[in-house]
Amino acid sequence: MSACTNTPPPADPAPAERPTEPTEPPASFAALGLSPALARALAALAYTDATPIQARALPALLRGEDVIAQARTGSGKTVAFGLALLTRVDTALAVVQALVLCPTRELADQVAAELRRLARFIANLRVVALAGGVPVREQRPALITPPHVVVGTPGRLLDHLARGNLDLQHLRALVLDEADRMLDMGFIDQITDVLARAPVARQTLLFSATYSPEIRALSRAFQRDPLAITVDESRPSVDLEQEFFLVDPHDKHGALTALLLHHDPESALVFCQTRADVREVHAGLVARGFTALALHGELDQRQRDEVLVRLANKSCAVLVATDVAARGLDIKGLAAVIAWELPSDPDLHLHRVGRTGRAGRAGRAFALCTPAERARARALEGAWGPLRWSDLPAATGAPPRPPAMTTLILEGGRQDKLRPGDLLGALTGELGLPAEIVGKIDIHARRSYIAIRRDRAALALERIRAGKIKGRSYRARALTSRA
Repeated sequence: MSACTNTPPPADPAPAERPTEPTEPPASFAALGLSPALARALAALAYTDATPIQARALPALLRGEDVIAQARTGSGKTVAFGLALLTRVDTALAVVQALVLCPTRELADQVAAELRRLARFIANLRVVALAGGVPVREQRPALITPPHVVVGTPGRLLDHLARGNLDLQHLRALVLDEADRMLDMGFIDQITDVLARAPVARQTLLFSATYSPEIRALSRAFQRDPLAITVDESRPSVDLEQEFFLVDPHDKHGALTALLLHHDPESALVFCQTRADVREVHAGLVARGFTALALHGELDQRQRDEVLVRLANKSCAVLVATDVAARGLDIKGLAAVIAWELPSDPDLHLHRVGRTGRAGRAGRAFALCTPAERARARALEGAWGPLRWSDLPAATGAPPRPPAMTTLILEGGRQDKLRPGDLLGALTGELGLPAEIVGKIDIHARRSYIAIRRDRAALALERIRAGKIKGRSYRARALTSRA
């Protein structure tokens, strides 16, 4: 992890935390003695067997102990700390009792959504997400009656605390999620300011993909006798098929094109080291006829949201991103990951390939390696064992397959009291569209995004513009790529 300029001082060599207890972790959630409401939610979500991080962490979490856990995105950490937080909440008290700090808006939204799923059978429990992308004043009404659980980014939480919209004096449990990412983004001062508003007598949980000196110093500053949990994730998933390709540095675009055309993944994430590389790779893919999008730090929040919506609803097949921009994203069912070049850190490559092959699904990871990167390949071999080297597939000259769906933007959202069921009902009812052409529907504050089968998108757009939804006309347009 690259150190930020305002991180805490390095920790002492001796560890501050206790080692993981040498007890056999539970293999299933049923052995944990959870409340009937939480057990029912887990059954409804088909969560039966605990993941390694859940099995190792949950006994201590449910006892109310502080925990520092090394866990990457996709390991099941949100369910682990979510069950612990929800166990501690008393819905009879209208005060904020649990707080989760996240590095990005996307991760905050994902965590809040997962907590709501886990709390679906707990009557009257409220979860609120507070992050950028919308004005502070629009979030204030959700805080007039204090929610029980708040999930947010450090800067936005400080905004609400400074305005008196949020009170943490009754906080029982606090989570620092993806703490290494928050330090990378320079959030240590904001984190410190937020935690200074919380009671000292609380449960503090810290989750990080790495155990750097800065992370250990953060733990020393804010945790009390934490239990350290490290799940061995030093190798890729068994469901993951990896291939490495030695390529000419002057023909990497041709190599990437050949891989995408040959394997034709439904969705692919191409990792680059820098923003400049992202722009170059994205432009090359678009020039070759791919429906590709780029994700980097120069996008505003709306552009970022729309990129992720299009990838999720299958109206874009290829996303090109930096490691920093992709941290915290949970892309469901990602078919393939491609490394434009090998990173110098083997752990970073593990985090990249861990984006695919999740939840029992098969995944593929490809890496383009120039002769100059042989030393990096040897470092990977030292960490994982022999790598599988393959020959590039032959170029076919065939054009890329267009995405299955097109995304339509409707200029109305949650503030207009629209719900996915409203849109689906209007599209397949009054507007007369067949249900099988309608895909994923995402409702945001002011806009809704509707995936429509590509060959019927023009018809759907025409009918939306001419018709009404819940008795009201809405402007609509197709969402197209921006270079």
